[in-house]
Amino acid sequence: MKNVFFFHYQKTRIQKLGFISILIIYCSVFPNFCFAQNIQSDTTKTNQLDEVFVSAVRANKKTPVSFSNLDKKEIAPRNLGQDIPILMNFLPSVVSTSDAGNGFGYTGIRVRGSDATRVNITINGIPYNDSESHGTFWVNMPDFASSVESLQLQRGVGTSTNGTGAFGASINLLTDSYSKKASGEISNSLGSFNTLKHTVKFSTGLLNNRFELAGRLSKIKSDGYIDRAFSDLKSYFLQATYVGKTTLLKALVFGGTEKTYQSWYGLEDVNKLKDDRTFNIAGQYYNDAGIFEGFYDNETDNYEQNHYQFHWNEKLSKEWNFNWALHYTKGKGYYEQYIDNWYYTNVLFKEDASFAFLGLQPIVVNGNTISSMDYIRQKWLDNDFYGTTFSVNYKKEAIDLIVGGGWNQYRGDHFGEIVWAQYAASISPSFRYYDHFGNKTDANLFAKMNYKFSNKWSFFADLQSRNITYKANGIQPDTINESFLFFNPKMGLNYNLNQKNSFYFSFARANREPNRDDYENGSPKPEKLDDYELGWRYVAQKNSVTINGFYMNYKNQLVVTGALNDVGAPIRENVGESYRIGLEFDAVLQLTPKIYLKPNLTLSQNKNKNFYFERDGALQYLGTTNIAFSPDVVGSNQIVFLPTSHFKINLLSKYVGKQYMGNIDAPKSILNSYFVNDLNLSYEIKPKTTFDTITFNALINNFLNRKYESNGYFYTYDDNWSIPNTVSTIEGAGYYPQAGINFLLGITLNF
Repeated sequence: MKNVFFFHYQKTRIQKLGFISILIIYCSVFPNFCFAQNIQSDTTKTNQLDEVFVSAVRANKKTPVSFSNLDKKEIAPRNLGQDIPILMNFLPSVVSTSDAGNGFGYTGIRVRGSDATRVNITINGIPYNDSESHGTFWVNMPDFASSVESLQLQRGVGTSTNGTGAFGASINLLTDSYSKKASGEISNSLGSFNTLKHTVKFSTGLLNNRFELAGRLSKIKSDGYIDRAFSDLKSYFLQATYVGKTTLLKALVFGGTEKTYQSWYGLEDVNKLKDDRTFNIAGQYYNDAGIFEGFYDNETDNYEQNHYQFHWNEKLSKEWNFNWALHYTKGKGYYEQYIDNWYYTNVLFKEDASFAFLGLQPIVVNGNTISSMDYIRQKWLDNDFYGTTFSVNYKKEAIDLIVGGGWNQYRGDHFGEIVWAQYAASISPSFRYYDHFGNKTDANLFAKMNYKFSNKWSFFADLQSRNITYKANGIQPDTINESFLFFNPKMGLNYNLNQKNSFYFSFARANREPNRDDYENGSPKPEKLDDYELGWRYVAQKNSVTINGFYMNYKNQLVVTGALNDVGAPIRENVGESYRIGLEFDAVLQLTPKIYLKPNLTLSQNKNKNFYFERDGALQYLGTTNIAFSPDVVGSNQIVFLPTSHFKINLLSKYVGKQYMGNIDAPKSILNSYFVNDLNLSYEIKPKTTFDTITFNALINNFLNRKYESNGYFYTYDDNWSIPNTVSTIEGAGYYPQAGINFLLGITLNF
């Protein structure tokens, strides 16, 4: 970076723009270093106008729901390349997971025990969940936290939003605001497991007080804690902003590419869990005698995703404003997999290696009939997602009314190709052994109103109608042609006892459709949830406390069984009636001017009612059982110490109680509790020349070096061949070990 440092920098607008120009040129010449970035908002950044982009889907202190906010300033000290679920790990009722064991690559999040397919995600009000799987794949947007101005987590059903229905929570993210003055940022970090992150960010500031161009480039590499679980990630973010007297226009382009070695199989061998925790079965292959020979070196997931958004906000009058957005997302990629004939036939007992599975006829080689073989396949997904969202807001005296909605279309192609085969003559080049599609249209319309009866009382009502049509093939039955019309009412009361204390109660109903995997696993029914929330908020100048009670009553809830499909996604099934009941505590407590605490605790019971299970060939009534992956206790705490105004020390602790990985309360399905501590240090200096600030960040994860598993799976199958005329149910479990003590160190230069 000497080329940059030699540049004579003065704190004037023109010279800053010149510096940024050189920075952009430098990144073009040296892309391997500069294809990365981090964003840090300055004190002059104005985001009031930007916040209207998410006002239609966000809650505020008058909304009778349970929520938490996380802004850029809070994210920055720990933003050293780990995914957003890891950065959210210390929010109430949140459990985050990492396949690779160190927060890079594939990560996941659960809220109140609900898996990621039930957590609604929006970016600037635009749906982000995959339309078919309902999942959120943060690996496709590496280092996106560096482009997030703020995020809000709403627990439970929350308020109406766009996209798939929220059954456990909703998360809406607001991307970077515009900056009035020109700025730049270079951020680099390194850490355990050969982890490197490079980030570059720039803003031209408001040119002529009207136009701004800002962007980010990021590059992340990590070997991962698990063997061969490497990540090679690149991302970008570019936005153009126009600010008028009553108008805000934004055009955004962002996306990323990822290449990760598969680590979604976990570890089943208990002995290896004790002695070889990083072992990864992905890619293993054997000879015809069943002797292990090695690992396939390209057992990788490869995907590229690009997002295009246009937002228009107009303040029509003192009382009226509206938002309108257009969006388009293009995603394309595949995962490559070595199919070993001996392993699939003799260990997994699957048909994938057979010619019949591939739709081929047996062949004769040297007089022998061949009906199975080794081969390498690529499973492709090529999809397009586009649509529009809007909202109109009327606010005057006692009334705050929002009418909004959206229309979104998804078109996805699923196909598999053989790129190498043991008997190449049996197939044509790039032979497709399946070619399927999935098309989905999702339209919704909602109206939200907060009406203030008096200085004490306000009433909240939220009515949403959602219509979905879904067509797909390649699943059971062979073709799906489904339509759903859901009505989701929500209402509640808010009572302000005084300036510091308020109480609220709300009821919300949510309905949601099954996803593609659910159809592949059976004939699923849509789900219904009635969510009751009762809470108290105390907000003072230095302290705040929130206590929230919830009762979530489900009908036909699609709960995870504990088992995984062939791409590591959880298998779910309808369970009739089930419920979650619990109490959430969240606080910020200032003990001294230099020390404050941020504790939270969730105590809950999560139960299936009248649960049946077929064991040893007979249907058994198990009664009330625990819902899979729903710990009764989840808590965290942050002890923040500020020795000086420029130095911050944060001790972060996380406890997750015992949980079952299945729904039958089997001892083998238990995922043990764990308690993990991280240490985060941040020190800022303000040089007199060249840079506005230089910030050093350090993150020591799991510094007590605990051995723990944050995720796993549980499965059963019937053995009806070992003993004739006898059926025995066999249980199995796997785990995702997480890294012991590991570190990340970073430096951020702002100018």
